[in-house]
Amino acid sequence: MQIFNVQGMTCEHCIRTVTGAVQAVDPSARVDVDLPTGEVKVHTTHPVDQVLEAIINSGYKAEAVPAAKTSH
Repeated sequence: MQIFNVQGMTCEHCIRTVTGAVQAVDPSARVDVDLPTGEVKVHTTHPVDQVLEAIINSGYKAEAVPAAKTSH
């Protein structure tokens, strides 16, 4: 699982846009968006940089959360 902080998402359309961008890279990816926090969890085997680039190219500012910060 990859986690991204995405800025600028405000509505259901934003969720669909980000989900569609990720699934254009990996059609089988599962994308979970937490709109209030801007956290996007992506379940994929594709490289983080490809997924991040897709999100950015869809019009949002985004950054990957380092793996060390995702473990509890």
